[in-house]
Amino acid sequence: MTKKIIDVFHNKKTRVPFFVPDISKSDKSAVMDALNSRMLTDGPQLRKFEQGFAKYTGSKYAVGVSNGTASLHLALKALGLKKGDEVIIPDITFVATANSVLLTGATPVLADVNYNDMNISLDSIKQNITSKTKAILPVHLAGKICKMSEIKKIAKKNNLLLIEDCAHAIGTKLNNKHAGTFGDIGCFSFYPTKNFTTIEGGMVITNSKRIAEYVASARSHGLTRSLANRYSKGKPWDYDISEPGFNYRLDEIRSSLGLSQLKRIDSLNSKRFVASKYYSKQLEKIPEIITPEIFRKKEHTYHLYIIRIKNEFGQNRNQVFKKLKKAGIEVSLHYKPLHRFSGYKNLTKTYGKLDNSEQIYKESLSLPFYPAIPKKQQDLVINNIKNYRV
Repeated sequence: MTKKIIDVFHNKKTRVPFFVPDISKSDKSAVMDALNSRMLTDGPQLRKFEQGFAKYTGSKYAVGVSNGTASLHLALKALGLKKGDEVIIPDITFVATANSVLLTGATPVLADVNYNDMNISLDSIKQNITSKTKAILPVHLAGKICKMSEIKKIAKKNNLLLIEDCAHAIGTKLNNKHAGTFGDIGCFSFYPTKNFTTIEGGMVITNSKRIAEYVASARSHGLTRSLANRYSKGKPWDYDISEPGFNYRLDEIRSSLGLSQLKRIDSLNSKRFVASKYYSKQLEKIPEIITPEIFRKKEHTYHLYIIRIKNEFGQNRNQVFKKLKKAGIEVSLHYKPLHRFSGYKNLTKTYGKLDNSEQIYKESLSLPFYPAIPKKQQDLVINNIKNYRV
């Protein structure tokens, strides 16, 4: 069994991997230092990571959690979302966005996306607002920030809460304001493929002390005192639980890795920017390929590089996918629209058409992309795509 798993992830035919995590010597050293400490969870490294992340994003509070889904779940819980409420989310996003809403008992309402940047459509948001709507949850897909000024106006006009899914948007800014700081809460993921990683991990940012305190308590079973606080002052068992919580803690090892990676985030994002420009310069010459629009560095942090293959290409997206895979090039899709999953048919709603979402699903292909991707590998991807033209 073990050998089969190893063979899958070390395929000898792979010439261009889809993603390679950027782990430096300083990252490894930070992890080893944390392993040698007495407190391995909910300790000083987590506090330093939270403080550093709050400063980086320009938020008053940052609370570390076990993963991005946990950050979304706790954010929605902190805002009081419950059964009978509706939350508008984009149809094209990872399933965690929908799952976090469902975990509160509320209903995800699927909105269409823009054809050009795949972010949630303003018109579709407006069409999906009902008397049951309580919140809007936009996703900054692939690192491109949504039209947050306009979305914020819609939320204010309709007295709606605003939560930002920033899983792809570490370092992304609009008018010098970091993603996640436009609404009530911003939620981040530090999964291995993200712009920086803690292996598994996430963060909630907010300017509300009440929300920060709720998330800090709810991530640790609802305890009113942290582990360090319980053992440094008074009786360790002298705490209260005003509301049952969850086990969503972020440990010292991953916090140390996050602290180390946070120091390099701007450099890592700059490398992504350079790699995306190189792809676009070559691929935009092919009229049948739609490449992502290249924005200034701060407006887009290029978590993914997604192309669209138009019908005139002579071969559909699936055929190109198969041929690239056969050539040893790992490619993927971000994402299958939520309305296409059988498990969501009776759990989600939509009050409008999802035409752009459906069209994008038929055309999209995510190319191999990571900060240290060699130009030689990018050339291999580019040349193979060119060779498949009819």
